[in-house]
Amino acid sequence: MFSDIPRPPSGRRRHLVWLLPVLWTVSLGLWGLSRQDSVWRDEAATWQVAGRSAGEIWHMLANVDAVHGLYYLLMHGLFEVFGASTTTLRLPSVLAVAAAAACVALVGRRLAGFWAGLGAGLALGLLPAVQFYLQEGRPYALVAAGATGATLLLVSLVSDRPGRDRPGRRTWPRWTAYGLAVLVCALLNWLSLLVLPAHAATLWWARAGRGVCGRWLLASGAAVAGALPLILFSRGQSDQVSWIPPLTWHMMIGPGILLAIGGLGALADRWNRPRAGRLTTAAVGLPLLAVPQLGLIGLSLVQPLFLDRYVLFSMAGLALLIGAALGAAVRVTAPRFPRVAGLLVPGVVGVAVLALLPVELGKRAPASRVDDVLAVAGAVARLKHDGDAVLFVPAARRDTALVSPAAFTGLADIALARTPVASGTLKGEEADPARIRAALLAQERVLLVTDAAKVAKPSGSDRDKAKAAVLKERFRVVEDHQVRGRRVTVYERR
Repeated sequence: MFSDIPRPPSGRRRHLVWLLPVLWTVSLGLWGLSRQDSVWRDEAATWQVAGRSAGEIWHMLANVDAVHGLYYLLMHGLFEVFGASTTTLRLPSVLAVAAAAACVALVGRRLAGFWAGLGAGLALGLLPAVQFYLQEGRPYALVAAGATGATLLLVSLVSDRPGRDRPGRRTWPRWTAYGLAVLVCALLNWLSLLVLPAHAATLWWARAGRGVCGRWLLASGAAVAGALPLILFSRGQSDQVSWIPPLTWHMMIGPGILLAIGGLGALADRWNRPRAGRLTTAAVGLPLLAVPQLGLIGLSLVQPLFLDRYVLFSMAGLALLIGAALGAAVRVTAPRFPRVAGLLVPGVVGVAVLALLPVELGKRAPASRVDDVLAVAGAVARLKHDGDAVLFVPAARRDTALVSPAAFTGLADIALARTPVASGTLKGEEADPARIRAALLAQERVLLVTDAAKVAKPSGSDRDKAKAAVLKERFRVVEDHQVRGRRVTVYERR
């Protein structure tokens, strides 16, 4: 029955199944990579930290953002070699998602055949969440690449024939690579360790033998032990995530939809012939999708942490299940309509591209992010006069000056007591309210950089209250510009 399934020439199959998804994903990533020369606040953190020396980064990690330390050091190296630009900032994420697509395709091919693997690899880059982080100067795409690489290694080890699956030179290198991949992911973001219970569920589903389970426990335990110091240390910096809102029922609609789609893919996988014994696409994809999502929800009941980027790697599970459904559709269609079956996967991908075109265009527009630090820096450069003062409310909006220092040349940052580099922080340390008030009263013209009204949140800081009070009492607004989520207001003395 399945002999009529269309397939490319046999000599090309092994390469096409991963090469096409890589080229496809890189093309999606390079399309609109600069986002009209915009950089938003999260990426600005990467940009300004990557521009520091390794010693200055190490100093900062002792105070803040230790959880992203490895990523910052990596980006520092890239900025040193290739220079600071939006391309250098985002290209690592593009390449990482392309690597993840290759791994997903290889897993799908191993478990359910060529068309399932190709469909899974092509689907990954089209998923809306992946589209967002495909062009993001943050570590989440790199984590996804590492997690899918670990999944591919696990699948290769579990699906080995019994005669080959024995301790020794043939398997220990892969188990070591598996443990290292999990460890590196954890050092990039330790919530990626949620991939381990997903893999445990796969081992249980596949009824893996004691030897495989024992070696998995050893490799995963070593990875957790290696990441434990970072986990314990970064817990002392938990104020960084204090802004994340508590979990609500509304926030679980998205995961619910994803799990429903994944469940349908798992049902469709029943029409695929398993190629790896008891290990099926559903046994790998469904836990990889569901367990991290549910695990993050469970953690968020204790401390609010629910952000989809923390479990971006779970989208690889969804892509696998979509690929399984496409592979099953090819198998069902092939006996009666072999030509149609051969066009099914490319046709579905083409339709998906057109259907998702508004999403794809939206993710590549500056408006897809909450703000743009480069655009507001340009506004400052146009509005400033030499000798003007500048204020930032809240202090974190100083990232604009850190990313575009040339735009602030000639301006006095009168609230700043210690620079971000000297204080080992992201935003610097500001003077006490009395000193800020005194410095502000000595000025004739002030530029205030803050959030646009649409996204602004009230600041409870005494320093920010002092800034606002003096500006209201002693100054008048002469110009006010809002651009891409940020605002520049020019004040002159009454």
